[in-house]
Amino acid sequence: MAELTPTEAAGHATELARDAVAAGADLVLVLGGDGTINEVANGMIPARVPLGVLPGGTANVLANELGLGNSLERAIERLGKSMERRIAVGTLCHKAGESRHFLMMSGAGLDATIVTKVSPELKAQAGKLSYWVAGAGELFTSIEQFQVQVNGLRQQCGFVLVSRVRNYGGDLEIASGASLLSDDFEVVLFEGSSPLRYVAYMTAVALRQVKSMPGVRALRAKRVEFSGDAHLQIDGEYGGRLPATLEMRPDALTLLVPAAYR
Repeated sequence: MAELTPTEAAGHATELARDAVAAGADLVLVLGGDGTINEVANGMIPARVPLGVLPGGTANVLANELGLGNSLERAIERLGKSMERRIAVGTLCHKAGESRHFLMMSGAGLDATIVTKVSPELKAQAGKLSYWVAGAGELFTSIEQFQVQVNGLRQQCGFVLVSRVRNYGGDLEIASGASLLSDDFEVVLFEGSSPLRYVAYMTAVALRQVKSMPGVRALRAKRVEFSGDAHLQIDGEYGGRLPATLEMRPDALTLLVPAAYR
């Protein structure tokens, strides 16, 4: 029998998902934003109970990535025709021993700093616009730098995106080669500390030409190490400060995926 349970606080969705799996649920559906989806997934990994997602948040990155869209009615229809696919997830590991999984992406540096500056009240009223407002405030300060090590390469950056999805922020694309069906990350590195340089980067993102920009490099990897002192976000929610390591965890979650998704 289906059971509808609203979340009451941060972390509650993880507890609810864990309890549902333990009680023998055949399917877990989550209606919410990417942060809520992240919490539910963390309560289900590594169980084989399928997870279905329905859009209900600010950016709905995962719903858009899968082609479910932002319309709840259309997403329900498409989800009913989806297939169960076993996928890998990313794992964030802090040196203190804390770890957390993520389905979509992690960002170190600039975008994580912006996450810390977003006003919850403005986010509730204006949605994605609140992130642009917070980002505008970073135009007048130097972008903090940190070190990233990936595939033997060590580089100083102001922003690094470690992604499992092409979609970024609901309607942009940075990691154009990423896929939930792949067992690795696409890692996009951005050099520089000048805020004007990042204005140029984001303009190139909007034009889908960011990988051709000087100072931008894209790599494939299963492990990424960060050192230094900068902010980190996972699936659009604050993930703490560096140092940290991101690793792939294969065969981690069963996700309902539309047949058209590649």
